[in-house]
Amino acid sequence: MSAGGKHGKTWLGRGIDTLSLGILFAIMWGATYVAPGYKGEAAVVAALGFLLLAGTLLSELVEVLGMPHLSGYLFAGIIAGPHVLHLVEHESVKRLEPVNTLAIALIALAGGAELRLDTLKRGLRGLLVALGLQTFLGIGLMALVFFVARPAFVNGMTALPLLGVAILWGVVAITRSPSACLGVLSQTRATGPLARFSLGFVMASDVVVVVMLATAITVARPLLEPGSTFSLSAFSSLGHEILGSVSLGTTLGLVLAAYLKVSGRQLLVVLIALGFGATEVLHYLNYEPLLTFMVAGFVVQNLSKQGDRFIHAIEETGGVVYVVFFASAGAHLNVPLLKDFWPTALLLTGARAAVTIGVARLSAELANDEPSIKKYGWGPLISQAGVAIGIASVIAAKFPAFGAGFRDVAIACVALNEMVGPILFKVALDRAKESKAPTPSLSDAEDAPPAAST
Repeated sequence: MSAGGKHGKTWLGRGIDTLSLGILFAIMWGATYVAPGYKGEAAVVAALGFLLLAGTLLSELVEVLGMPHLSGYLFAGIIAGPHVLHLVEHESVKRLEPVNTLAIALIALAGGAELRLDTLKRGLRGLLVALGLQTFLGIGLMALVFFVARPAFVNGMTALPLLGVAILWGVVAITRSPSACLGVLSQTRATGPLARFSLGFVMASDVVVVVMLATAITVARPLLEPGSTFSLSAFSSLGHEILGSVSLGTTLGLVLAAYLKVSGRQLLVVLIALGFGATEVLHYLNYEPLLTFMVAGFVVQNLSKQGDRFIHAIEETGGVVYVVFFASAGAHLNVPLLKDFWPTALLLTGARAAVTIGVARLSAELANDEPSIKKYGWGPLISQAGVAIGIASVIAAKFPAFGAGFRDVAIACVALNEMVGPILFKVALDRAKESKAPTPSLSDAEDAPPAAST
């Protein structure tokens, strides 16, 4: 992921980017006109190349507006995807999913490696207070909003079943996006209290959400299915998943640290093998890949001296992968679905943003956090992405009576949060003066003295 952007670009440079983007779209449109509906290997390669180039070019253009690069990647995917211009077909997007698997592994490894024990200890009290309040107040308040709003797919439900669905919605509402958080931090190279808090909170919240999902399903089932009894079996499998993921992640981290110390050669190959091969093994074992890789990165950073070298290797590997990951995520967004559900989605996302901001400020005051966290601690908490959709899909599979409508509304809400959240996070980092790679205006670039040659 681009770390700093091309700050010396003038109007001419931006114009060339715009022209190149237009030519790229025209070529892709011509290709789809000549061979409509083609789904061979060439279509996948073309989709991969197009999303990479279009995402990169559009990220440079949206930078002028102060938007993060990943917004450009997302918008490129949305515009070119199967729901808008149809330049990239749904089948091609599906066949690019292995890239997403690799990207998630790299994101988790990088996220864990960015968590340093010394910095975590400094902000531990604030982090714990924020996690507790965002989890329990977040679920409670969003369940109340859902109960009162009563979306169309729960019409006809009596109070108790509706309460069960509302509790499940509360869990979806507290999910965050590690990929969006790391993407913005990578571009801005932000350092400071807000950046440290953001990283620690978003990564830790993933573990909390897994626990809360199992709890919510266990509590909601008796409310939704008369005759069902409260069962603790879900917590047994949850404990197996979490303990197994942490144990395997610790082992993997120690192995990676030893490899980096002894050799460290061909690290690109090792990371790719982990992203693809290890992920499949973890799924087979019913372990959580995101948690496993995050623990592995944490171990490399804090139990060895190879942390900085490890992060540098991930950044070199992930640059291209992240562009395709976010662009294909944009292509996956179901725009017609958002159009159908926009009133409900707008209400629920607006309420979620209000609850998130209010609780963030309350928790920061109670924990006496740094001023930047008190003011902008909500910044990284708006974004949602694959974790929320995954949880909604699990709930839909567990409760088919209302599952389809639940998942559709969740996807519509995630679409809004995915587009707006990263922008708000970057604005928060910029205003907190923690961004190390601020984006100057074009006029600034025009007036800047030429760089000294080296």
